[in-house]
Amino acid sequence: MTKKERAHYIATKLEELYPDPPVPLDHSNHFTLLVAVLLSAQCTDERVNKITPTLFALADNATDMIKLSIEEIDAIVRPCGLAPRKASAIYNLSHILVDKHNGEVPANFPDLEELPGVGHKTASVVMSQAFGIPAFAVDTHIHRLAQRWGLTNGQNVQQTEKDLKRLFPKEIWNDIHIQIIYYGREYCQARSCMGIGCPICTTLYPNRKRPFQHKKA
Repeated sequence: MTKKERAHYIATKLEELYPDPPVPLDHSNHFTLLVAVLLSAQCTDERVNKITPTLFALADNATDMIKLSIEEIDAIVRPCGLAPRKASAIYNLSHILVDKHNGEVPANFPDLEELPGVGHKTASVVMSQAFGIPAFAVDTHIHRLAQRWGLTNGQNVQQTEKDLKRLFPKEIWNDIHIQIIYYGREYCQARSCMGIGCPICTTLYPNRKRPFQHKKA
């Protein structure tokens, strides 16, 4: 298969498996999505979803969030890891949203990426899932699968994003990055498939016998 043929097969297979993929992080508005994505850094979505109901019951918008102290936020989000940094980021970005954006989450990359704790991946998730603007959020899991599937050379996450955007039609970016995440969790985990076990890997590379060696993000 050529790279384009592999991409077409993958997109077709993922659409069959996950035709209407929900965002894996529970949220009720743009602000709670932003906070949930921020908390998911180096933490599982499952754990984030257990913690955010407590936080969002107190503050599901920027105006209410700045009424809490950093210490109060820290105490709630501590199980997510990196709690002091994340709590400070949530508190400070909420202040910026209130002071500069009338309490609303901005719908553009420059303003989002200026917020504390918000990098390009987080901004991409918010742009795609909150505002429906085509974006391809690439995390370490997508970076790993894109290498296994021969869609990128794996130099870094930024290059992987560029490669995937070239291979997949813009109109499916918002769904396919979530579909890849779901597929990775169900079929192509880091230490079980290893590029030689799941349906997509074995279809794309039927003669691959040894575990695939990834490049880290």
